[in-house]
Amino acid sequence: MPPKEPPRRRVPGPARPRSGASGSGRSGARPPTRRPRPAPGRTTARGGTPRSLRLGSPRPRLRLVSLGLTLVMLAFVARLLQVQAVDASAYAAKAEKNRYLEYTVAAERGEITDRKGVALATSVDAHNITADPKMFTPEDSKAPDAPQQAAALLAPILGKDVDELVKKLSAPGSRYTVLAYRQTPQVWKQIKDLKSVFAEKAYEDKAKGGPGANVLAGVLQVPTTKRVYPNGDLAAGILGFVSADGKGGGGLESQLNKELAGEDGKIRYAQAGGRRVPTAGGSEIPAVPGSDIELTIDRDIQWAAQKAISDQVEKSKADRGYVIVQNTRTGELLAMANAPGYDPNDLSQVTSASLGNAALQDVYEPGSTSKVMSMAAVLEEKAATPGTHVTVPNRLHRGDRLFKDDVDHPTWYLTLNGVLAKSSNIGTILATGQLGKTQAESNQVLYSYLRKFGLGSKTGLGYPGESPGLLAHPKDWSTSQQYTIPFGQGLSLNAVQAASVYSTIANGGVRIAPTLVRGAKGSDGRFAPAEPPEENRVVSEKTAKTLATMLESVVDDREGTGTKAAIPGYRVAGKTGTANRVDPVRGVYKGYTASFAGFAPADNPQVTVYCAIQNPTKGSYFGGQICGPIYKQVMEFALKTLQTPPSGSEPPRLPVSFKPGE
Repeated sequence: MPPKEPPRRRVPGPARPRSGASGSGRSGARPPTRRPRPAPGRTTARGGTPRSLRLGSPRPRLRLVSLGLTLVMLAFVARLLQVQAVDASAYAAKAEKNRYLEYTVAAERGEITDRKGVALATSVDAHNITADPKMFTPEDSKAPDAPQQAAALLAPILGKDVDELVKKLSAPGSRYTVLAYRQTPQVWKQIKDLKSVFAEKAYEDKAKGGPGANVLAGVLQVPTTKRVYPNGDLAAGILGFVSADGKGGGGLESQLNKELAGEDGKIRYAQAGGRRVPTAGGSEIPAVPGSDIELTIDRDIQWAAQKAISDQVEKSKADRGYVIVQNTRTGELLAMANAPGYDPNDLSQVTSASLGNAALQDVYEPGSTSKVMSMAAVLEEKAATPGTHVTVPNRLHRGDRLFKDDVDHPTWYLTLNGVLAKSSNIGTILATGQLGKTQAESNQVLYSYLRKFGLGSKTGLGYPGESPGLLAHPKDWSTSQQYTIPFGQGLSLNAVQAASVYSTIANGGVRIAPTLVRGAKGSDGRFAPAEPPEENRVVSEKTAKTLATMLESVVDDREGTGTKAAIPGYRVAGKTGTANRVDPVRGVYKGYTASFAGFAPADNPQVTVYCAIQNPTKGSYFGGQICGPIYKQVMEFALKTLQTPPSGSEPPRLPVSFKPGE
């Protein structure tokens, strides 16, 4: 019902004459008036008079609005006080965290090179293949089985198990997972091409009114680097490998990880809506690349040594073998080869027994190659000379045992030189028995020389897992050990220690600790040489030269045991070894360790080569027969590589035997 209009006010006007009255009516008479009609739709009061409408007072409403505004303002003030006063620091930190992002910039890992700068280990661009599991849910991917479809597509590319990938892609509540570490750019390109194909199909499907499913949209990548070894399994035992997290997992990669890894950098910047805000500032700490490490190894000599020992281990059906090549004047290791080896580029097929560096980690009884230390002690202590007569029976009773040589023979009439040339165990026992007035005193003297040659101590390389070998104190030697240790049974060493013994003789009686690292080149490009190795005199120069001449008889004399190691044009000093081998599993003697050690040219020593083969089961097991040829092959290659001139003189050919009664 419409509101009533207020009554109109009457406006005075000129007087009109009443109807029917003449114009001559009384002056001043009021003419009759007509009541106005109410407007259509207007409600009138009783009697026809319109009712007036009164407006309400605005004050209550204003008070209500003012109260509401006051309450709102109070709420704002209270919240403002909480944010800016009570919880100011917490909210500031949260805002800072949400606004700024911080990323780690991985440092470039340094190279490992040989002594000529040839890369043995380097790093290349790679990609960690990642995924956002949320994007594989039915809601985001528009496919009910997105993880299964994606896994089936990615598994053959990444070389992963389908079920493993499905599990990662289906992780509930996760927004990040790594599907595969350090994949090549080619792998990521394959995945990108697949992603493009599926993205295009999804677009076309959506244009036709379909769901537009894309099961690969959530596959991503993070740039990184991958460690590669350009020469495959070459020097793998030395280099080691890098684990999935980018850290050295063995060998020099582990030992020198801090130097190689460098220092990671950091980038911090503001972002909003997933985009970087360039005007909001930020900070950057650049990554410091790792140092390049230069080794003493010569890649070519390493290759020759590794091929020679690998071929012989396979031919002899042996457990393993090692070859060490050392510079006699500097102590630098030119090669350290192991067989069987492994390829650090692919660890998927590697067994735990293949990992590591057996040349430093395996310890074994050396056998007759150890006799050179016994002879050095005898000569240095002036207990005998190379021409001293030694009558060697077929059997010798000492302590609780009956000792023999490796072959039955009639009584031999040998010089001390002949004892070494024919590798007589009995002759060595008799000679070292002259080191003291009693056997106990002789034991102590021999022990002191073994220690000076480096036995029972680590080589000084600092290599992970290196063993110092086993050399008990004389007071702990058993009755039999007193007589077996002089000819190399009852003590143990590793291959590098054995090579170092012969390098000491070749270097005039001065032992130089073996070295494997020449130096490092830092991020500033400057080369810093390694600390010089420790040097110790073991025997006199005269003793060393005499012993070198005696070792020539082993190779040069027709009665020697190392004739297969002879090299035309060069004088060669060497010694064979055939030792009973301790089975590492059962702890009893089983099989043999065959070895050969020596240096050349004997008249001007430059290179030492040591070879050992563990448990040969096919063909000969004598050191002179299976290791002598390896020594010759590797030594010839090394001498040519180092451009070492041939010997300029003939060997003196010391007498090996004597006639009874002379």
